[in-house]
Order: sequence, then C-alpha cells, then structure tokens
Amino acid sequence: MSRPIAVRGRLALLLTTLLLGLSFTLAPAPPAHAAKTPHDHGHGLRPAAASADTYWTPQRMREARPAAATKSTVARRPATAATPPSHPFDGLPQVGTFFWTDGSNTGRFCGGTVVRSPHRDLVVSAAHCLRSPDPKRHLSFVPQYHDGLKPHGIYPVERLYLDQRYYDLGTDAGARWDYAVVRLGAREDGAEVEEVTGGFDLLPYPGYAHRNVRLIGYPGNKDTTHPKPLDCTSSTHRYTSTDPAAPGDFLEISCAGYIGGTSGGPFLVRDFTGYALIGVIGGYHTGGDFPDVSYSSYFTADILVLYLHAVHGDPPATPRQGVSAR
Repeated sequence: MSRPIAVRGRLALLLTTLLLGLSFTLAPAPPAHAAKTPHDHGHGLRPAAASADTYWTPQRMREARPAAATKSTVARRPATAATPPSHPFDGLPQVGTFFWTDGSNTGRFCGGTVVRSPHRDLVVSAAHCLRSPDPKRHLSFVPQYHDGLKPHGIYPVERLYLDQRYYDLGTDAGARWDYAVVRLGAREDGAEVEEVTGGFDLLPYPGYAHRNVRLIGYPGNKDTTHPKPLDCTSSTHRYTSTDPAAPGDFLEISCAGYIGGTSGGPFLVRDFTGYALIGVIGGYHTGGDFPDVSYSSYFTADILVLYLHAVHGDPPATPRQGVSAR
C-alpha cells in the first residue's frame, strides 16, 4: 500500500488544484488549431484523425524507433541496493505513445500522459522528444498502445508547447525544462482524448522524496521490439547534477530495464483522485545514461505556464532562427 503523500506534497497538490481550477472557470478559449478543420465548422468528419488512423498501421507502429536513445542497453551503474524490477503489462488508458515520421521518413515514438484540462485534450511528454526542427509528419498520439493496437483510437497533434529556454539552450544546458505540453485534436468520431481515457492531475512542486512512485515507459531500439510498456514501482530522491554542461536538480529513480525509448514515460504518485503526474523520463542526460536509473526534470511553475498557454490556445514558443538544435 502506498504511503500517503507528504505534507509538502499535499500543500503543492492543493495549490495546483486551486490554480488549475481557475482555468476551468475561465471562459472557454478558442481551440488552438494550427489550421481550420471540418470540426471547426460543425461537420462530422475529421480528416486529420482519419489520415492518422490509416497511416499508423500495426506494422508501422511496431517498426517505429525511439525519438532518443542515449541510454546504454547493457551497462549498469553500480548500485548500493537492489534495483526494483520492471514488468511488461498492457498499460493504462491515460498513458500512451506519440508516433511520427522524421525527415528521413523513419517512424519514431515517445511516451506521453493525458492530464486533466478544461478542453480534455492535453498530454504531457518530454521536450527532448519533440524539440527537433526536423519534420514530424503524421504526428499522433495512441493512448495505451500495446502489441500493435490502438485500443482507444488515435489523436492527431495540433500544437506543441515547450519552454523557450529549452529551445534556446538545448538538451543539456536546458535539461531543467525537459517537458512539453501537447494539445491534441479530436478522434475521428469527435471524442477528445480525456473523454475517452480519463486523465491524471498535473502536480508542480511535488517534492523530491517519494517512497512509492510508479514509472511507466515504452522500451525500444534497433535490437528489440516494444510490444508492451514497462511498469515499476520504486522510490525517488533528489539528484543534483555534477555535469556543468547539464546543471540542475532532478528526480532520480531506480527501476530495471528502462532502456532508450522510454523517454516521456510518467512518474506517477497516488493522490486524492487516483494518480498525479510529477515527472516524465527525461531531464538529466535526456533521462539518464544507464537502463536501471532514470531522471525527470523537476516540475515547477514553468510547466504550469505551458499548461495554461495550451489551455488558452496561445501561440507556442518556437526555435529561434540561428539557434542550433543541440
């Protein structure tokens, strides 16, 4: 049984609930569509969703490769205590996979988690998965992807919200902001993702020390398939980077087997509504250098700002001209 969230966590949860509650009481903002769709005019067809559903066949999803695979698949960091094992399972409705094709027409994937929002259309992932300026064709989200299946359908991506500092500083110097809020379009039948799957609370300032954190990730690289996500429960603590090129404080967790491809997967803690999202695999060295230790950027008010921009449909930050994609 999970230990109750610490007092600090409860206070943070209360603050977050109040702040997010404000966004629910505001007048509905216009959808953050990058372009008009038939949905905007009251028609029943959603060609972007239909196109995504047609393109992402079971074979193409199985053949997709990780967005980033910096973790070693064999090396182990010396451990002072037993590392909790991970287990493949069929996943949770709120946790899924982004799929897209890059500039070389290679299928890519990265994890994401549905969070509660007024328009029921937001997912949180790792920024390093989505920062690259390369084309992201057919960019879509499949909740609870497993075994080549789309059990809750597929949702096209409409807008990506990353912190401008992450675009400007890159994956190392900007590691503290390695998170993204993604706004989705409706499924082909018009359903929004959270209407179908439910969502988790987004929890900034959660504290670093938690005894029971659920870590979910989709593994995969050129030597292995990724038919099912991994599940593990372990403790987290504060890790202060010793790499001057990647400064900051991060959540650290030990769970076995989280190889390259698990980026964007959620750190989940129990809260009063089920689970709260306190991190995503990424941050320090885009999630870590070893498969048995993973990291997350620490959620602060900066992720709440991205969330509110996404709720209101504000124009997202973009890479600046002349800034390299480090």
